[in-house]
Amino acid sequence: MIRSFISFVSRFIPRHHLQRFSAFILKIVGVFYLGNKFEDPITGIKYRKLLPYGRIQSRPNALAPHSMSLERHRLLWLYLKERTNFFTQEQKFLHIAPEYCFLKRFKKMKNLTYITADLISPWAEVKLDVQNMPFEDNLFNIILCNHVLEHVTDDKQALRELFRVMKPGGFGIFQVPIDYSIDQTLEDETINTPKLRELHYGQRDHVRLYGSDYPNRLKDAGFIVTADKFVQNLPADLVRRYALPADEIVYLCVKPLTEQ
Repeated sequence: MIRSFISFVSRFIPRHHLQRFSAFILKIVGVFYLGNKFEDPITGIKYRKLLPYGRIQSRPNALAPHSMSLERHRLLWLYLKERTNFFTQEQKFLHIAPEYCFLKRFKKMKNLTYITADLISPWAEVKLDVQNMPFEDNLFNIILCNHVLEHVTDDKQALRELFRVMKPGGFGIFQVPIDYSIDQTLEDETINTPKLRELHYGQRDHVRLYGSDYPNRLKDAGFIVTADKFVQNLPADLVRRYALPADEIVYLCVKPLTEQ
């Protein structure tokens, strides 16, 4: 019952609207899910199980009730902690389409000058189109822009903008849904209705389905790209305990110190 309900509302209601109205309710629901089988590394709260989540196909043990983190958010948290200096050095940090599970925690970090931005998110301080950002060149040490580019009409222009506003030597993480069974990203102007987009791209508001050529798009924008199989090198029991996406590759994008 709860799986069907979550699947229905997540399919037709934008996630930031769901987050806005469900945060308090999920914290109450979360009390009944407490246990010791799963753990959200963002909060440290332990659960006997997590909530299901998914627009078309519901995934069991996906959503941590208290933080509202999904698998990819928990992976990103661990990646930033283990693989980067995000938590330890002073950074000017741009967060596009800020995820609810991170907002309060990032704002409290004294080493960050934290700027949130998006076109429609109620959490964003700066309203902008990622294809044309109102920031000067070479401004940010770190940029996160996750699960955004699949919604953007001209993702190549968006990537050029992300490259432009990043400082040389800075890094970004720009994760997207990827179907590794296709070599070329699927984007077709005739796939132009919510029903067709859901059928071909997997979601009603996506404008393409990325294939295994996605890293080439990042490189074409100027970034040095590292395909990091971080999660695949973690102990299997930890991957299960944190409910991580076991096959996800993190693409770390670094702006060269000098132009190539």
